[in-house]
Amino acid sequence: MAAQPEVSAWRPRIPGVVEVFHAHFTEYAYPMHVHEAWTLLIVDDGAVRYDLDRHEHGTPHDTVSLLPPNVPHNGSPATPHGFRKRVLYLDATHLGDDLIGPAVDGPDLRDPVLRLRVGQLHGALAQPGDELEAESRLTFVGERLRRHLRPHLAAAEPRSDPALARSLRELLDEHVTDGLRLDDAARLLHVHPAHLVRAFSTAYGIAPHQYLMSRRVERARWLLLEGRAPGEVASAAGFFDQAHLTRHFKKLVGVTPGRYRVSAR
Repeated sequence: MAAQPEVSAWRPRIPGVVEVFHAHFTEYAYPMHVHEAWTLLIVDDGAVRYDLDRHEHGTPHDTVSLLPPNVPHNGSPATPHGFRKRVLYLDATHLGDDLIGPAVDGPDLRDPVLRLRVGQLHGALAQPGDELEAESRLTFVGERLRRHLRPHLAAAEPRSDPALARSLRELLDEHVTDGLRLDDAARLLHVHPAHLVRAFSTAYGIAPHQYLMSRRVERARWLLLEGRAPGEVASAAGFFDQAHLTRHFKKLVGVTPGRYRVSAR
C-alpha cells in the first residue's frame, strides 16, 4: 500500500514569497503545468525527474532547481521511494523576466552554498516572528541566483561602511519590540538590502536579525527578573508568542524563560 502524501503549505509575511510548499510524494506524478511565479526547489530525500522546455532534467540531492514562470513542466519520482521536497514560489521582486531565458537553459544549479542557504531560508520561513532573518536570507539567495543566471555579474565583496551600520543599529534599537522590515530599513537608508546586511555584519560581526533577537532576549530577561510571567513577557519583548520567546531565549541564555524566572527568584 502506497504511503499517503504529506503536504504543508503557507503564505509567509515576506515580500517576494508567494507560497511555501513542503511535500512528500511516493507515487504521484505532476502533469504538464505552469506557475505564474518562479519555482525554487530543493529535494531532501529521493529525486525528481521533470521536463522543461522539452528537455529532461533531474534533482540530485545537492541541486537547487529554479523553474521560471509560465514555462510548462511536469514532475515525477525518480526513485522507488518517491521524494521529499521543499519549494518556494517567488514573484519578480528578486528575479526579473530577463532571467527566464537563462533559467530555461540551465534550471538545475549545482551549488552547495546556495543549497545550504535555501535550506536556511526555509528554516526561517517556518518560524513566525523571524521575518527579518527570512528577508535577509532571501536577499542573499536572490543575489546568488542572479549571479548563476548572469555569470558576468561581479560578486559583491563585503565593504566597510561603519556609518551605515551604525544607522541600521539605531533603527533596530528603535524597533526592538515592533520589529523592522529589511526593505523598509533599506528604503529609509537609501541602500540595497544586501549591502545593508553586509555593512552591518562586517561592522559588528553579527547579522541584523541576530542583533535584534539579542536585544529582545535582553529585554525579556529584565522583565522576567521583575517577576512577570513568560507569556506576558513574550509580547512585551517583541516575540511572536511564548514558543518564539522560549526558542530564542534558550538559544542565547541556555535555559527556558520559566526556569530563568524561577532561578532568579
